[in-house]
Amino acid sequence: MSKAFASQADLADKKITFEQLSAHCWAYTAEGDPNSGVVIGERSILVSDATATPAMAQDLIAKIRTISDKPIQYVLLTHYHAVRVLGASAFKAEGASDIIASQGTYELIAERGAADMKSEMERFPRLFRGADSVPGLTWPTLIVGDGKPGRQGSLKIDLGGVVVEIWYPGSGHTRGDTIAWVEAEKVLFSGDLVEYEAGVYTGDAQLEEWPATLEALRSLQATAIVPGRGEAMKGAANVDKALDYTKRWVEILYRCGKEAVVKKLDLKGAMAHTRQHMDPVFGHVFIYEHCLPFDVSRAFDEASGIKNPRIWTAERDQEMWASLQS
Repeated sequence: MSKAFASQADLADKKITFEQLSAHCWAYTAEGDPNSGVVIGERSILVSDATATPAMAQDLIAKIRTISDKPIQYVLLTHYHAVRVLGASAFKAEGASDIIASQGTYELIAERGAADMKSEMERFPRLFRGADSVPGLTWPTLIVGDGKPGRQGSLKIDLGGVVVEIWYPGSGHTRGDTIAWVEAEKVLFSGDLVEYEAGVYTGDAQLEEWPATLEALRSLQATAIVPGRGEAMKGAANVDKALDYTKRWVEILYRCGKEAVVKKLDLKGAMAHTRQHMDPVFGHVFIYEHCLPFDVSRAFDEASGIKNPRIWTAERDQEMWASLQS
C-alpha cells in the first residue's frame, strides 16, 4: 500500500509553546511544526515568520497580546516558503507597516511563489487551515541587502530598548535566507537555516553552500536560538547541537546524492542509497518521511549539476512521490 502523499494524513494538533528566551525575545514553537519568533521593544514589536495563514496567525497574535499591547510594526520573512509567509496580512491590523525580506527572497517570490503556494497547501493541509483567509502572495515592502551575503548589507531596527539586526548570511535552505539577530541578548532567529530534531526540508536548497552558512551563524556565538522547526535551544552548547544537527543532515544527504550520481543510479536508486545512511540517524524525527523524497530529489539534482533548484509544482510533487513510493 502506498503512503499518503507528503503530510496529507498528518492531522493531529501540536502543542504550542510560547516561551521567553531573554529580556525582549520570545519563541513560538509547536513540536516540529514551523516556528515563529517575537522581539518586543518599548515602542514596537517584530515577528519573525508569519505562519501559514491569517487565521492561524491569530493564535500567535493572541499569545503576544498576553504580554504586550505595543504595535506589531515589523514582520520578517526569513524565506519565501508559503508556510512561513502567507499569514502576514493578519499583522496589518496589529500595526504592521513593514514586511521585510532579502533581495533573494523577493526574487524567489516573483519566480516561484505562486507555484510554491499551491504545492505547499496540497502537501500539508493541516498547516494551511483557514487557507480561504489568505489574500494572495505576501510581498515584502522593505528589501534587505543587494543579494550578497554578509552583515555589510544588514538592516538594524530599534524597537525601543532593543535592536534587531537583519541580514542574509548566505545560501542554505534557499538562496534568500534571512536571519534576525539580537546581539545584546545573544538570541538568533534562524528560520529554516537551522532545525533541531525535525525533518530538514531541502527541496529548494543550495546544499553545497549550506554548511559554510551554518558556520557563519556559529561564529555569532548565540546563547539562544529559535530554529525553523524544533524546540528553542538555550545555552551555547545547545545552540551548537542545533547547528550540528542541521549540518549533519545536509552533509549526509548531499554526499549520498553525489554517490548516487557517480554510481549512475536513477532517482529511486538514489532514494534507497540515501535511506541506508539517513534512516538510522534521522528516521525517528518529525516529518522525516515528508521531507526525504523532496530532499533526495534536490540532492540528486544538485549533484547532477542543476545549481538552481527546479520549481516544485503540485503536479511535479505528485509525480515524484508516486515514482519513489511505488
